[in-house]
Amino acid sequence: MSADATTFAPLVLSDRINAMQESQTIAMAKKARALAAEGVDVISLSFGEPDFQTPQYIKDAAKKALDEGYTFYTPVPGIPELRQAICDKLQRDNQLSYKPENIVVSTGAKQALANAVLALINPGDEVLVLAPYWVSYEEMVKLAEGTTVQLMGRLENDFKVTAEELEAAITPRTRLIMYSSPCNPTGSVFSRAELAAFAEVVARHPQVHVLADEIYEYINFTGEHASLAQFEAVKDRVITVNGFSKGYAMTGWRIGYLAARKEIAAACEKLQSQITSATCSITQRAALAALQGGRSSADEMVAAYRRRRDLVLELVQDIPGFRTPTPSGAFYIFPDVSGYFGKTTPTGETISSAADLAMFMLNDAHVAAVDGGAFGAPNCMRFSTAAADEKLREAFIRIKNSLAKLQ
Repeated sequence: MSADATTFAPLVLSDRINAMQESQTIAMAKKARALAAEGVDVISLSFGEPDFQTPQYIKDAAKKALDEGYTFYTPVPGIPELRQAICDKLQRDNQLSYKPENIVVSTGAKQALANAVLALINPGDEVLVLAPYWVSYEEMVKLAEGTTVQLMGRLENDFKVTAEELEAAITPRTRLIMYSSPCNPTGSVFSRAELAAFAEVVARHPQVHVLADEIYEYINFTGEHASLAQFEAVKDRVITVNGFSKGYAMTGWRIGYLAARKEIAAACEKLQSQITSATCSITQRAALAALQGGRSSADEMVAAYRRRRDLVLELVQDIPGFRTPTPSGAFYIFPDVSGYFGKTTPTGETISSAADLAMFMLNDAHVAAVDGGAFGAPNCMRFSTAAADEKLREAFIRIKNSLAKLQ
């Protein structure tokens, strides 16, 4: 070793970071981008991102905010005007009465979810996660040193857990229930009647809070969105999370929010003050404009999403071995693909899992999707339908042709 050589001690990362998994949606998107960088024509249906531009009036509000000098720190939970606008939105759309003190604006709905989990969960607390679930729920619980308990909905019930199943899964250690509606990844939507039954269950267990992820609220094909916090018996134990990324096509702007009882909101603000402080001042002004502009732009996007859903379901009917419920919201399909397990590829590899099938489709069909194991459903696969009609049509033709090669 030369005299100027430096010896470093082995790197030891924290147990919490070693226990966490990388987001599988992001991981698959990375693989698709790497293949595309090699010149391969990849169609990516792996990412949960609208393919629409942010509406122009929202962009104009951001430009105006820059010109008017909104470039300084804001209050940690968000500017007062935005928090009041969120209260107005929740009253108008969800019949929920909140004050600005109940609202915390965060850097994306993901941070709002993480804030709530970290504010409520102690080591060893059980978090009941209704599955299939969004990939980050379980990792957030790990970060809080809680214990995830998965409660899987049956495909025959559109992957929705029933109130009876929920009641049977709650134990004295259950501290939190997490779910999304409309659901990522399944597109399932809980009806008002189903949530009323959930509320009756939760009301009988005073130690239990509920984290309701409503980020896909506006992308709903049923004609009605219901919120668990609408039921007075449990309102103070429901944390409702929402944001702007899906309904307003503002993924890159990174802004979301939660609504909760004052003490929980204050705890989330306290945590956020030590992690990121407030979110971007310009983004907050853009979000304010989004809410003041109503939801007509969202409704236009939803019409396209409904058409694309119907197109994809028609295409999938021609693919043997896909069992696919009809999504009632969001922009995904989530078929059970276990009929392909045990089959062999042209190069002799055995398809043992949805992960194997996803990699085969990426390499053979050049279509990226995410295996269902990331969502707690290892027999399934998630395809985003947030792509142009011609891309969707081409993708599923490629998939059909590739799967026909499996023996």
